[in-house]
Amino acid sequence: MKFGDIISGDTPVLVDFYADWCGPCKVMAPILQEVKKSLGDDVKIIKIDTDQHQALSASLGIRSIPTLILYKNSQQKWRQSGVVDAHSIVNQIKSLN
Repeated sequence: MKFGDIISGDTPVLVDFYADWCGPCKVMAPILQEVKKSLGDDVKIIKIDTDQHQALSASLGIRSIPTLILYKNSQQKWRQSGVVDAHSIVNQIKSLN
Protein backbone atom coordinates (compact mmCIF):
# COMPACT_ATOMS: atom_id res chain seq x y z
CA MET A 1 0.00 0.00 0.00
CA LYS A 2 1.27 3.47 -0.87
CA PHE A 3 1.78 6.14 1.77
CA GLY A 4 -0.69 8.45 -0.01
CA ASP A 5 -3.40 5.79 0.23
CA ILE A 6 -2.74 5.23 3.93
CA ILE A 7 -3.21 8.91 4.87
CA SER A 8 -6.11 9.64 2.50
CA GLY A 9 -9.00 8.57 4.69
CA ASP A 10 -11.38 10.47 6.91
CA THR A 11 -9.98 8.72 9.99
CA PRO A 12 -6.99 10.57 11.44
CA VAL A 13 -3.68 8.77 10.84
CA LEU A 14 -0.81 9.29 13.26
CA VAL A 15 2.52 8.40 11.66
CA ASP A 16 5.47 7.66 13.93
CA PHE A 17 8.78 8.03 12.10
CA TYR A 18 11.38 6.06 14.06
CA ALA A 19 14.52 3.93 13.90
CA ASP A 20 15.32 0.75 15.82
CA TRP A 21 18.55 2.25 17.24
CA CYS A 22 16.82 5.38 18.59
CA GLY A 23 16.35 5.45 22.38
CA PRO A 24 13.61 8.13 22.49
CA CYS A 25 11.75 6.22 19.75
CA LYS A 26 11.52 3.22 22.09
CA VAL A 27 9.98 5.51 24.73
CA MET A 28 7.21 6.42 22.25
CA ALA A 29 5.96 2.81 21.81
CA PRO A 30 4.04 2.53 25.12
CA ILE A 31 2.81 6.13 24.74
CA LEU A 32 1.33 5.28 21.33
CA GLN A 33 -0.27 2.15 22.79
CA GLU A 34 -1.91 4.36 25.41
CA VAL A 35 -3.19 6.71 22.68
CA LYS A 36 -4.64 3.76 20.73
CA LYS A 37 -6.28 2.39 23.88
CA SER A 38 -7.79 5.79 24.60
CA LEU A 39 -9.09 6.49 21.08
CA GLY A 40 -9.61 3.01 19.61
CA ASP A 41 -10.91 3.12 16.04
CA ASP A 42 -10.96 6.95 16.04
CA VAL A 43 -7.30 6.92 14.96
CA LYS A 44 -4.95 4.79 12.87
CA ILE A 45 -1.36 4.65 14.12
CA ILE A 46 1.41 3.52 11.82
CA LYS A 47 5.14 3.32 12.37
CA ILE A 48 7.63 4.02 9.59
CA ASP A 49 11.28 3.04 9.96
CA THR A 50 13.31 5.95 8.58
CA ASP A 51 16.25 3.66 7.77
CA GLN A 52 14.07 1.44 5.58
CA HIS A 53 12.10 4.30 4.00
CA GLN A 54 14.75 6.95 3.44
CA ALA A 55 13.18 8.46 0.32
CA LEU A 56 9.80 8.99 2.01
CA SER A 57 11.46 10.37 5.14
CA ALA A 58 13.56 12.78 3.08
CA SER A 59 10.57 13.92 1.00
CA LEU A 60 8.71 14.78 4.24
CA GLY A 61 11.71 16.58 5.72
CA ILE A 62 12.20 14.18 8.63
CA ARG A 63 15.45 15.40 10.19
CA SER A 64 15.11 14.11 13.74
CA ILE A 65 13.38 11.13 15.25
CA PRO A 66 11.00 10.34 16.66
CA THR A 67 8.79 12.60 14.56
CA LEU A 68 5.02 12.29 14.76
CA ILE A 69 2.84 13.59 11.94
CA LEU A 70 -0.94 13.60 12.12
CA TYR A 71 -2.86 13.42 8.85
CA LYS A 72 -6.53 13.64 7.97
CA ASN A 73 -7.81 13.47 4.39
CA SER A 74 -4.20 13.50 3.10
CA GLN A 75 -3.48 16.81 4.83
CA GLN A 76 -0.87 17.25 7.53
CA LYS A 77 -2.67 18.64 10.58
CA TRP A 78 0.07 18.47 13.23
CA ARG A 79 3.74 17.63 13.49
CA GLN A 80 6.06 17.23 16.45
CA SER A 81 9.58 15.90 16.89
CA GLY A 82 10.81 14.28 20.08
CA VAL A 83 8.93 12.40 22.76
CA VAL A 84 5.34 13.62 23.17
CA ASP A 85 3.06 12.61 26.04
CA ALA A 86 -0.13 10.65 25.36
CA HIS A 87 -2.41 13.42 26.67
CA SER A 88 -1.03 15.95 24.16
CA ILE A 89 -1.37 13.51 21.27
CA VAL A 90 -4.95 12.58 22.21
CA ASN A 91 -5.88 16.28 22.43
CA GLN A 92 -4.42 16.95 18.95
CA ILE A 93 -6.39 14.05 17.46
CA LYS A 94 -9.64 15.01 19.22
CA SER A 95 -9.29 18.60 17.98
CA LEU A 96 -9.73 17.33 14.40
CA ASN A 97 -13.28 16.09 14.98
